[in-house]
Amino acid sequence: MKRINTGQLDVAYLETGPASGSAVVLLHGFPYDVHSYDAAAQQLAAAGRRVIVPYLRGYGPTRFLNDDAQRVGQQAALGSDLLSLLDALSIQRATLAGYDWGGRAACVLAALHPERVSGLVSCGTGYNLQNSMQALKPIEPEKERLHWYWFYLNSERGKAALTQNRAGLCRYLWQNFSPTWHFDDATYAQTASSFDNPDFVDVVLQSYRYRIGAVPGDPSLNEMEKRLSAEPRITVPTIVLQGADDGVDRPEPPEKIKPHFTALRRVATLDHVGHNLPQEAPDAFAAAVLEIGKTA
Repeated sequence: MKRINTGQLDVAYLETGPASGSAVVLLHGFPYDVHSYDAAAQQLAAAGRRVIVPYLRGYGPTRFLNDDAQRVGQQAALGSDLLSLLDALSIQRATLAGYDWGGRAACVLAALHPERVSGLVSCGTGYNLQNSMQALKPIEPEKERLHWYWFYLNSERGKAALTQNRAGLCRYLWQNFSPTWHFDDATYAQTASSFDNPDFVDVVLQSYRYRIGAVPGDPSLNEMEKRLSAEPRITVPTIVLQGADDGVDRPEPPEKIKPHFTALRRVATLDHVGHNLPQEAPDAFAAAVLEIGKTA
């Protein structure tokens, strides 16, 4: 594990592969951590890629540098963190790949700073950007049902559950998000330790409360949120991977995904795979990252 000062964060990250290789940044989601990429990162490193896997804000050893910094988890913060990480590592262009929170960070950078992104592998819905300016607007009832935990975490009862029994709650989320993934106790425990970060609860609660309009965001990020809410098209070469058994983001037909991208290479839905796609299907995930690197 390595660490680097990005200005706001002391980011902990794993790095494998040759330093001279083309850079690939792999970004985890909630409630997961860098271990989602253990198998895929080894494959990419063996193929000559420089693989960077950071712990996101609020996870594992990553820490805020300023005690007064707002502990927010909104999309603009995640995208800003990613841009700052690339700057700190002197990486001018990278292939980005991720899911959930990490996929959102990757989409933010691909949409707003395409000159820094050579290719994108986005898991789940593909176009992971959120219209925070319409956070109070209801979506389809079925999607609201799938996002039940958003509303649970907006209650004091949900906050207490995340604070007092985060290991139990997050394990249930793993099962709910990936109902056909049969992970063992050791696999879960390896990641669950990342939820002991002192900022985990605050960052998670702000993320899920902000996205339904229950709390304000960081004022310094308002302009970026407005730009993202305009749903800018993503122009970098992109592959979208979806899990057929994803319990959160049900697979979307390609015709619904395509309008958000100008260089969409393909959309693939993987059978017997849930929300944590890189860990459940590392071979297919790594192959997509290598493929987009060749076509970018």
